[in-house]
Amino acid sequence: MAHGDHFKHTGKPKEGKKTFLRMVTYVARERKLLFVIGFLIVISIIVNLLGSYMIRPIINDYILPGNFSGLVHVLLVLLGIYLVGVVAVWIQYRLLNVIGQRTVMRMRADLFKKMERLPLKYFDTHQHGDLMSRYTNDIDRISDALTDSLSDMLSSALMLIGIFSLMLYISPILTLVTLVTVPLMFLSAKTIVSRSRKYFKAQQESLGGLNGYIEEMISGQKVIKVFGHEKKVEADFDEMNQDLKGKSQKAQFFSGLMMPLMQNLNTLNYVIITIVGALLAIYRGFDVGGLAAFLQYSRQFGRPINELASLYNSIQAAIAGAERIFSVIDEAPEPVDTPHAVDLPHIHGDVEMKDVYFGYKPEKIILKGISFQVKAGCKIALVGATGAGKTTILNMLPRFFDIQSGEITIDGQSIQDIKRDNLRQSMAIVLQDTHLFTGTVRENIRFGRLNATDEEVIEAAKLTAAHSFIKRLPKGYDTILENDGASLSQGQRQLLNIARAAIADPPILLLDEATSNIDTRSEILIQKGLDKLMEGRTSLIIAHRLSTVKNAHKILVLDEGRIIEYGTHQELLEMKGKYYSLYQEQFK
Repeated sequence: MAHGDHFKHTGKPKEGKKTFLRMVTYVARERKLLFVIGFLIVISIIVNLLGSYMIRPIINDYILPGNFSGLVHVLLVLLGIYLVGVVAVWIQYRLLNVIGQRTVMRMRADLFKKMERLPLKYFDTHQHGDLMSRYTNDIDRISDALTDSLSDMLSSALMLIGIFSLMLYISPILTLVTLVTVPLMFLSAKTIVSRSRKYFKAQQESLGGLNGYIEEMISGQKVIKVFGHEKKVEADFDEMNQDLKGKSQKAQFFSGLMMPLMQNLNTLNYVIITIVGALLAIYRGFDVGGLAAFLQYSRQFGRPINELASLYNSIQAAIAGAERIFSVIDEAPEPVDTPHAVDLPHIHGDVEMKDVYFGYKPEKIILKGISFQVKAGCKIALVGATGAGKTTILNMLPRFFDIQSGEITIDGQSIQDIKRDNLRQSMAIVLQDTHLFTGTVRENIRFGRLNATDEEVIEAAKLTAAHSFIKRLPKGYDTILENDGASLSQGQRQLLNIARAAIADPPILLLDEATSNIDTRSEILIQKGLDKLMEGRTSLIIAHRLSTVKNAHKILVLDEGRIIEYGTHQELLEMKGKYYSLYQEQFK
């Protein structure tokens, strides 16, 4: 299946009204500012309506009679009125910008906080670029709508009511003529809205998918170039880009159709009113000033409808973006601790698995009746072929995933009954895949224990053989690392990850191929450091290099989710089973 097909959207937003109301609840937290903005909107509307109505007395009482001095006076009054309106609108938009930014800040914070509470499975099954798109494109759409559209919607609605009231006051007959085209306007708007709503959601989905693909391609450039797949990647990108273009064109076409259609209907309405108004002035004595004022209002009467129609684009895009954001916020977080979960203030490190079964998918079981025991301070190694279940066992201990049956205990206490934060603080994990944050070397090591002193940071680095290379960096421990420590070698990055685990000083260590990316010389140094680090700590080690686990107290040999052999290095060699075969293969 081509990449583009994966992101094709097949439906429209399922809960547009519910999403819109939920957005409103975020905005409603700024009640005081909203009240002030509402007051300013009313002032600006009164100024607009009054300014237009002033045309009637200006023509009837000053221009037609030729009262020049009175005309100058009334024009100065009109200027003052409009100045008040300008100031009101200026303050209104300043406050709107404050509300808009505060609202998206809260929304962004809620999104980030929720992502920090999501289980790892969520990140394994969602593109990182698509998640990033929710922070950028989707949030931007909402910000634009709140800043530009919020007051426009309110002012347009109030303006429509005010204009209609004054039109009715000036001429009920002309008002009825005006209303002839209004149902046509709303019917057209409804038709266009129903056709285009689904394309805005599809556009945002497709954009998120494209961003995810781009993010993958940027991080995988070395692999792409090594295998010479540039043309294949470009073709997949072109397909996704075309898909996004098609959906965007449809969304923009329908939303863009709204404004010209409304303007044309409004112009038709204006022509009809002009003809009828002229006939009334000629045959019924309708005053010229009143006709001029009414024509001004008739032009303005279409404007709020046009504005509401033009805001549709922004509002629909914002709703589509908000729906994507709320879909993450509504995801089920990691299960909460049970009511009787406890903190274990002093974890010694006795670890036991009892008949544990687990599968990432219910229909595909990975661990099949795993049972073993590790005494506090002992070192146990997990070996076996890729896919045997070694990393899965390590994922069970900090409850990244919960087992389907069986039991895991620490110091005799089921990990289900230990508070998750307390459980994880008792462990340090060093993975095969390194990750460094943007910041100094010192800050990256200190991430293992945020209150560690500078001296403790240096001691942890010395313990794990990282100190010597850190000293040679341009600014030593204050060297800034960016882009996951791209300026360092893979081995140096891993040394910093191990130093981070060392400074955490946990009772339990989980090492998943910790030395696999380190050269032989560094491995000898770091193995000494790890041996010191593991002294007095319960350690579970996954290693393909069997030479690194010779001194483990016990070695578990896994195959297809089962423990098939168990013993010390020497005992397993004497058994001449699976471990013996693996060992011989490595040293042939």
